[in-house]
Amino acid sequence: MNKIITLCFLLLTSLVLKAQEPEMADVFRKEGKIYVVIIVAGIVLAGIFAYLFFLDRKIDKIEKSNQKQK
Repeated sequence: MNKIITLCFLLLTSLVLKAQEPEMADVFRKEGKIYVVIIVAGIVLAGIFAYLFFLDRKIDKIEKSNQKQK
């Protein structure tokens, strides 16, 4: 009995999900704003990669100075 109730619940939720409005990406694509979203995401990722790159360089310098002291 529990399996039947679970199956009915899953089927009903899938019907409700299909009746929703279009996704946000579709709306942005229609309005031409998807490029802004992509550019902002690219800038954020580039900033993270640059931060990690410079942080790695600083850590390497600190490790080299510690090895010279020993």
